Amino acid sequence: MLKETKDGIILTLRISPNASKNEIIKEDAGIKVKITAQPIDGKANKALIEFLSKQFKIPKSYFEIIRGETSKDKTILIKNADINYLLNIIN
Repeated sequence: MLKETKDGIILTLRISPNASKNEIIKEDAGIKVKITAQPIDGKANKALIEFLSKQFKIPKSYFEIIRGETSKDKTILIKNADINYLLNIIN
């Protein structure tokens, strides 16, 4: 889920593209993010970053997909973020 590092916050999640609406779902297994974009030409990744940026109120430039570019399971680095702030939004 969320882990604090010297570079920022590491967010691990599972993306579900082609959804009916964008939303964050907290599950026992972790965080699932539904995105309306299709997983073609990186559209779902771009939509994921835009959606998380709006939800967390953090600039898109602070987000970086560090693992899982072509996978449903993604690891995202969020620079200059406060872990407690992010936890409050997800919960």
